[in-house]
Amino acid sequence: MSRHDAGKPEQPAREAWLGEQGSRPRRRRVVLADSTKKTGKALRTIIELEEQTSVGEKLVRDLIRQQLKSAFGLAFAVLIGMCLLPITFYMVPSIGDLQILGIPIPWLVLGLAPFPILYGVGWVFRRQAERHEKDFVNMVDR
Repeated sequence: MSRHDAGKPEQPAREAWLGEQGSRPRRRRVVLADSTKKTGKALRTIIELEEQTSVGEKLVRDLIRQQLKSAFGLAFAVLIGMCLLPITFYMVPSIGDLQILGIPIPWLVLGLAPFPILYGVGWVFRRQAERHEKDFVNMVDR
């Protein structure tokens, strides 16, 4: 017996004292089924977005491009629509003679019509932007 074993009980005495609970169970390796297949790509994409790698920058750039395309498309539609109103009143002067409650129709249309139209276009743009963001999140989570 060496001096390092001085404080330890002898092996047979130790086994008798601990009983069968003292024996170590065999180690088992536990692996979750398919956990990497579901989250591996999504986790990698999220990391690329957070670390602003070239792939992450491209994904964000594509999202911004989609939203800009929607914004410019709706702005172009509003611009054309609003520019056509005065042109219509100029080309058809008989519309300018009509009145409602003593107010000429062109004044009502040009003064009041743009507000609900612009509100509606804003609502449509918000829905499109949310759809683009939802599609982006779904793409990242795949």
